[in-house]
Amino acid sequence: MTTNDEVRVGRRVRAGIGEGAAAAGVALVVAVVGLFAFSAVQWPAFNSSNVTRALTTVGQVVSLALLVVAVLLIRLRKRPVVAKLLSWVGISSFVTVTLGMPLAATKLYLFGVSVDQEFRTEYLTRLTDSAALRDMTYVDLPPFYPAGWFWIGGRVGNVLGMDGWEVFKPYAIGLLAIAAAVALVLWMQLVRADMAVGAAAAVTAMTVAYASPEAYGAVLVVFIPPVLVLAWGALHRRSGGWGAALGTGVFLGVAACFYTLYLAIAAFTVVIMGIVAAGLAVSAQRAAGRRADRSARAVARRSATGSTDAAEGSAGAAALPASRPAWRAAVVPLTKLAAIGAIAIVLALVVWTPYLLKQLSGATLPSGSAFHYLPESGAQLAFPMLEFSLRGALCLIGVLWLVVRAGSSRRAQALGIGVVSIYLWTLLSMLATAAGTTLLSFRLEPVLLALLAAAGVFGFVEGATAIYQALNEPAPLRTAAAAIAVLGAMAFAQTIPTVLTHEIDTAYTDTDGNGERADQRKPSAVSYYREIDAALLAQTGRPRDESVVLTADTTFLAFYPYWGFQALTSHYANPLSDFKARAATIADWSELPDSPALVEALAKSPWRAPDAFLFRNDGDNYTLRLAEDVYPNDPNVKRYTVAFPKSLFTDPAFTATEFGPFTLITVRR
Repeated sequence: MTTNDEVRVGRRVRAGIGEGAAAAGVALVVAVVGLFAFSAVQWPAFNSSNVTRALTTVGQVVSLALLVVAVLLIRLRKRPVVAKLLSWVGISSFVTVTLGMPLAATKLYLFGVSVDQEFRTEYLTRLTDSAALRDMTYVDLPPFYPAGWFWIGGRVGNVLGMDGWEVFKPYAIGLLAIAAAVALVLWMQLVRADMAVGAAAAVTAMTVAYASPEAYGAVLVVFIPPVLVLAWGALHRRSGGWGAALGTGVFLGVAACFYTLYLAIAAFTVVIMGIVAAGLAVSAQRAAGRRADRSARAVARRSATGSTDAAEGSAGAAALPASRPAWRAAVVPLTKLAAIGAIAIVLALVVWTPYLLKQLSGATLPSGSAFHYLPESGAQLAFPMLEFSLRGALCLIGVLWLVVRAGSSRRAQALGIGVVSIYLWTLLSMLATAAGTTLLSFRLEPVLLALLAAAGVFGFVEGATAIYQALNEPAPLRTAAAAIAVLGAMAFAQTIPTVLTHEIDTAYTDTDGNGERADQRKPSAVSYYREIDAALLAQTGRPRDESVVLTADTTFLAFYPYWGFQALTSHYANPLSDFKARAATIADWSELPDSPALVEALAKSPWRAPDAFLFRNDGDNYTLRLAEDVYPNDPNVKRYTVAFPKSLFTDPAFTATEFGPFTLITVRR
């Protein structure tokens, strides 16, 4: 039979899903309207004017005002529907204006098409061109990097008729706005509504400031703090909690489809939670058993004293039933942990199955160096709570609250375990350097900041309440505390564009897929890509996704969905691609004696040979500037040049066409 608790949980889950869908819809409308409005005006470039910065601040003030009004309505218990709607609009508009307004005069997202954003744009371009799960660069290989965020973005771009590079910005901002609103709904299912708004706003602000350049990771960061509270509620309960377990499993499954590292840290934390919960359950059962034994002995003594036959009293005590073995108390939390893992694995297989099947086929031995990166920030522990800044102050309050409330608050326990897990992961990453790799712990700082920000909000509210009560509840104190919170939030919010200055500037200085720079300066050689694309299509007579291009100017692949013969670096290359062997083969081709030998070598290539080469001109040579992994050095990439004598392309099978500094050579087969 269904218990009343199960009915209530079912209703709460359905209500939460309904509110989440409604919040997502509201956030989508806010993002679409906001981004369209921003794009309708010809704004000056962010790196040459303060106009967009000023308007960003105005938009942030309006967004925070909406959140403040929502909190006031919640506190006054008036118009709950209006309060929720205002909170959704407020938090989604905060994301939209904080990222959208500074980028209003460019079609590129943070970091433009530079560094890591180049391969992300390439991936989005690939999945905009086709819904099939395919590698971003290599033909006939399934993807290694989780495709979830990019696949959804690709479908958005396909529906809107936009190229992958062009849909990147509005999609990244819009999905983060939606994620922030849905995360707020989750917070409201876990904590008091007014505190939920504060926690969600703080986590969102930290995420926008420090995680937004990795847009596919940022949408997970806003969820990690509330999901950990949800997970702890599922695992650290003697009965029930299966709805929370389901929600945790779904999040981990989605994380597996979006970002492997954040899946790893979230799963690592949840496993620690499961072990801790099992240990606490066993300890509680042993304590209960000891209490039962003492009670039984007391009963036996009383029976023996009141009986004429002491032996009968002893026999009666011996006949009492034995306590349940303490280890059985661990079964429930560990069973829930297993269920969470099973749900996550099933969802993860949606994007991981093609890669796993290819790997198991034994067609190619895996290789790669995705973990070969150790910047200075990855070689030391991060202590943001000791910084003299608004961020540091909020984190310090969070740490104090986590310590003080560790024994009495499940929220503090959940967030505290999350913080400890990050530090453990960081230490493990440092230890892994002895084995020639890392665990990329430096990328977990945004998650640490999000956890401490949530804890900081709870600490501030509870601390202010304690002071308020200790001073006999003077009315102005509550108003003063609220004013400090709002002023601090606004002061931090308006610094976010400053935190992201480099990323925003790059979006204006990079040349986009139309061959234009948003700052109106002279474009780079990327401006020739459109002509190169037209020539390539005409000379090969094939669609873009049927041609393989060997080039070191891999931004060409970010704008047009041609296959690449070699990835930008080994760190972004599919482990099944055999990056080193391909690099060696390219070097061997450059040293061949004549053009017929190159034609023969291409025909015997162990991988599908290039249908075209896109070189740089250098006197009597065509050059490719390739990359080599030199970890543990920092930087971890060494650039080197491979020169092909122009005499290698005199065979009639090759057609050469020059475009500024480029030479396009197509291969006729």
